[in-house]
Amino acid sequence: MTIVVNSHNPQEENALLAFLDSMKYDYSQEDKSLILSEARQKEILERDREYEAGETETYSIDEIIVHFSIKEKASHRF
Repeated sequence: MTIVVNSHNPQEENALLAFLDSMKYDYSQEDKSLILSEARQKEILERDREYEAGETETYSIDEIIVHFSIKEKASHRF
């Protein structure tokens, strides 16, 4: 089961984590270092807009491998 919780402040987050710990639940948290800055979010949204408007080109993974002379495909997907 997956549950996503967006707390409103650090106190709510701490209370929830304390509860989960007291009940001995296994849980994971997102890596806060992966949160995108507002500028990065805007950049991504602009790229999405350009893609949807047909203003940019797309390439398959095979085309990218050939273009950059990559020897082998990575064994994992993102």
